[in-house]
Amino acid sequence: MQLSLTVLDAAGKTKAEAHGQDEVCLVHRLSYEEGDRLVVEASAPGHVSLSLDAAVMPALVYLNGPSFSFVVPFSEKRMPYPPQAFTGSVHRLHVRSARPGEVAARRNLAFNPLDQHANQTLFPRAVANVETRGEAQFAARNAIDGEKASFDHGSWPFTSWGINRDPDAALMVEFGRPVLVDEVALYLRADFPHDAWWEKASMTFSDGETMCVSLTKSGAAQRFALGERKIEWLRLHTLVKADDPSPYPALTQIEVWGRDL
Repeated sequence: MQLSLTVLDAAGKTKAEAHGQDEVCLVHRLSYEEGDRLVVEASAPGHVSLSLDAAVMPALVYLNGPSFSFVVPFSEKRMPYPPQAFTGSVHRLHVRSARPGEVAARRNLAFNPLDQHANQTLFPRAVANVETRGEAQFAARNAIDGEKASFDHGSWPFTSWGINRDPDAALMVEFGRPVLVDEVALYLRADFPHDAWWEKASMTFSDGETMCVSLTKSGAAQRFALGERKIEWLRLHTLVKADDPSPYPALTQIEVWGRDL
């Protein structure tokens, strides 16, 4: 697989680039400026191991288009990321083709710390019908970023998907290709007593089935066996709030365990 990494400015001018076969490392020796984008390109769809900043966890992700463009976050949009991420004057970016054993292994298929609202090509990705006040620290992408600290809320590492008190809130996790899944784990945000929690939730899968689960007042993983099912997405919805004075239930993380076909 031919791969490339490019840093573009707000006008689309190239600031740094690197190309290679199956693995590429790019070192960019300038501070990022507002509007900069980090672009990954591949000669064919497939799985890649991707790291766009040394402070953000690398991830095994699926690129189903020719490129993925990540907008470097500034100001409020930086809040879901570690304080040292995308700062300074030296940046290391890395991408490589995933190895067959990595692709075949059972893993959390819902992990992608590089998801953003504009993302259409890098999977998994998370999409919600509501996010609290439209703020980055409560965006849907936080539910798949791998950060599980659930006993507070706000900036990294206490990011979460916030539902803005909406009883019709729903979160979709899309995989971009068929996968085999066997387990879902939910980490509820547990900043009690600030937070409430959900006592029930439903999950609808792309195969047409819906599963209702019971939840407890806990920030630990709550795991649900699915059997083995072939799906391309799942939707978390019909979130039933417990009888608690707080109006703020939220989701810290969703994991979907399984493997590629």
